[in-house]
Formats: sequence, structure tokens, C-alpha cells
Amino acid sequence: MRTAFHHQLEALSHNIADMCDLSGTAMAQATEALLDADLVRAETVISAHPDFVARVAQTETDAYNLLLLQAPVATDLRAILGSLQNVADIYRMAALALHVADTARLRHPAGALPDDIKPCFVEMGRIAVDLSRSATKVVLSGNPEQAAELADDDDAMDELHRLVFTILMDRQWSHTVAAAVDVTLLSRYYERFADHAVMVGQRVIFQANGSHRAP
Repeated sequence: MRTAFHHQLEALSHNIADMCDLSGTAMAQATEALLDADLVRAETVISAHPDFVARVAQTETDAYNLLLLQAPVATDLRAILGSLQNVADIYRMAALALHVADTARLRHPAGALPDDIKPCFVEMGRIAVDLSRSATKVVLSGNPEQAAELADDDDAMDELHRLVFTILMDRQWSHTVAAAVDVTLLSRYYERFADHAVMVGQRVIFQANGSHRAP
């Protein structure tokens, strides 16, 4: 019975890792749509989201079934509860990618970003996707040391988020109020995406040793 349970738990982890990877793919596509005013790429992200939501719901059901039918304790209980929380964070990551794609579609055929601020979002997009890939790996490996490294990339994202606000508040800002609103919201989407990826890593640390601090 316990062997079957651990196979189910492993399958749950693989499913969560796959969804984390998909959220990174969605953010990569959404960033391309945003930077290039690419309507087709934006629509790809938007049309894929309902299937992602359905997968989230099924994964949550699978996790609850493990709780109800297997009555796990100690490390196994932490793993399932952490998995449920990770599903919620990964759902938010995909939803934030969707927001980026929605913005690109809303502003098409014009671009949502002024050219002079695009380099910030090129880097924010890169960091966001890297974080999702790193989170995918640590979900599969369960390695708390690797999980702790996610915070470094999150620090870089926070620096870019602050830089965007510095640019917006500068007297040299010459773009419209609508552009300022778009840039403000988009920067927040990327910053929150990174935060959710880091939270996935924090739970891997907790699942491994019962603490949020890496050994």
C-alpha cells in the first residue's frame, strides 16, 4: 500500500513540475508577444490557459484524494500539503503570464511598451522564465540547496522592478499616462511571477527538512 502511495506522490510531483514548466513557457511566449506586438503569440498563451486551469483542478483533486485515502503523516503529509500550495502558486504564475499576453493583445497593433523601456522587460522576461525552469528542477529533485538559490534571481527581478519605477518617476518620462499605467502593471506581473516561483522553492526546502531555511 505504501509503495503505491509513494508512486502516486511521485506522479503528483512530476505533474506539478510539468505545470511549472508550462507556466514558464507561457511567460516566454507572452514576453515575446509583448516585446514584438505579436498578436498570434499572445493568442497562443490566451487560448492555452483554459486547459491549464483544468489541469490545475485535476491536480488539486489528485492531491486531496491522497490526503483522504492515504492518511499521510510527517514528511509525506508535508509533501502533499506543500504540493497543494505549489499548485496554487503555479496557477498564479500562469495567470500572470496570461495578464502579460492580454496586455499585448489589448494594445495591438501598437506596442504596450515604449522602446526605451523594452530592455528592462527583456531582462525581466528572461529572469522570470529562468526562475520557472529552476523551480521545475527543484520540484523534481527535492534539493533544498538548489531551491534556496532561487532567491538570488528574485533579488535581480526586484532590482529591475525598482528601476522601472525610477524611470517612470523621472522628469524625462515623455510617454502617455496610459503607457505609464501599462508599464507599472506589467512590471508588477513579472515581479509577482518571480515571487511565486521562489515560494515553490521555499516549500521544497520545507518538505525536505521541516524548516524554510536551507541546511
